[in-house]
Amino acid sequence: MTRRWIKCPVENRKDWEDLQRRYDADDPTRLPADAAALGARLADREGYLQLHFSGPFWQLREWVGFEGLCTLFHDDPGLVREMIAFWESHIARLLRRAFERVIPDEVHLSEDMAYKCFSMISPAMTREFILPTWKRWGEIVRGAGVPVYGMDSDGFIGELIPLWIEAGINMCDPIEVAAGNDLPAFRRRFGRAMAYRGGVDKRAMARGGRAIEDEIARLRPVIDDGGFVPSCDHGVPSDVAWPDYVRYVGLLAKATGWL
Repeated sequence: MTRRWIKCPVENRKDWEDLQRRYDADDPTRLPADAAALGARLADREGYLQLHFSGPFWQLREWVGFEGLCTLFHDDPGLVREMIAFWESHIARLLRRAFERVIPDEVHLSEDMAYKCFSMISPAMTREFILPTWKRWGEIVRGAGVPVYGMDSDGFIGELIPLWIEAGINMCDPIEVAAGNDLPAFRRRFGRAMAYRGGVDKRAMARGGRAIEDEIARLRPVIDDGGFVPSCDHGVPSDVAWPDYVRYVGLLAKATGWL
């Protein structure tokens, strides 16, 4: 279930015009005062550095609400394009400012734009309205030398992966099994054009025993093929008992060569 809004910050064009003044990508307070020194320290890092932000679908949903956004695509597509163009330019400027200080290992965006069986808007509508923004950001990301351009979306993503690949996105998560995502099938279909993170059925973790053994075995071909960081296919739920979680971690460590 997606989030619900009591009142949205944008309910008419006046709200939208007023909201824009709050987004100044060149505001000096968006970076810490010691940004140059911090960037220099991060350039010599040992850990993994990720920049994360909301994609167009997610951000517009924050402004107008889920139902409001879905109807707005039909009722006022011009306003949708205007809002997407604004967010696209805002994020593009923030990325360039950040890349002046440090180049991360990954740029990761969130869309959460799929239900259990289908995407929340059609692939055709996604191509028309959102794909150009993903592409523009991807050009900036690749131009800076960032190796991973990632996407987060719950739900069934089989319709969206081809568009993500076209946009230059090369990793996605969390690959929810309950939504119908079949990671081995994705690997056969898309090859190594897409890498994955997540993908371990949380329901198998909760059942434990043979169920989690079978789940790791199901994923073993993709683990062995590479381009896959296996983990829970979203947050670990409360019905996963501690002994079963420990068992899952041990099986995963062996399957990936950690042990």
